[in-house]
Amino acid sequence: MSQLLITLLQVPLSWENKEENLPYLAQKIETLTSATDVIVLPELFSTGFSMQSQRLAETMQGKSVTWMRTIAAKKNCVVCGSLIVEEAGKYYNRLIWMQANGECSWYNKRHLFRMAGENNHYSSGENKVIVDYKGFKICLQVCYDLRFPVWSRRTVRDNYDVLLYVANWPERRRHAWKSLLVARAIENQSYVIGVNRVGVDGNNIAYSGDSMALSYLGEALTKNTAATEWIETVALHKNELLNFRESFPAEKDADEFTIAKQ
Repeated sequence: MSQLLITLLQVPLSWENKEENLPYLAQKIETLTSATDVIVLPELFSTGFSMQSQRLAETMQGKSVTWMRTIAAKKNCVVCGSLIVEEAGKYYNRLIWMQANGECSWYNKRHLFRMAGENNHYSSGENKVIVDYKGFKICLQVCYDLRFPVWSRRTVRDNYDVLLYVANWPERRRHAWKSLLVARAIENQSYVIGVNRVGVDGNNIAYSGDSMALSYLGEALTKNTAATEWIETVALHKNELLNFRESFPAEKDADEFTIAKQ
């Protein structure tokens, strides 16, 4: 398949309240009338960026994962976003990639935001995850991972077509969010999707959203603005991406490196 349709949801979240967030998101998704292949929700979409991991955590058989499976089947597409998940006594900020047939992949956030104490309440992931879907390879990342280009670097071994970030990135650091998304697109010659929330959370932190889809040239594909709630679907084109990489093969001059465990 040479085209992938991705829908970005820039929405506010109710603080630590799954009972409000899940129906609200379902209603927003229900308004989609055009076809899509992937629906992208913000980081910790069912709770907001809470450090109450033990109280709010679910298992992979829990309410929020079940909700994702139901929505994915109903809309016949992938639904992805991160949740607080408990596994073997550890708590993860886990980005789940839920397919319409109920199968799912996941990525545990590698870089935990110590300035908010995330590293004290969650365990760090160890593995990069790249999923194959409809002819596209998609690299899954979460929020603070954006600041670490080595982790997201496209290589011969870790090759992908789309770099996808879900986030709760505060408004006061919006310049960094917008700038780094563009940098990741250009340096990796990859489409980049960044989905961030809006509104104010339970810690009185404001979020401006600034969600965007970017081309492999770092050019904006989305039209919507910051600080407002919106939904937009963009089309990514595999042939255009491959043609550009062939005409400008910068990866052939890239430095080799290895990543050590944290």
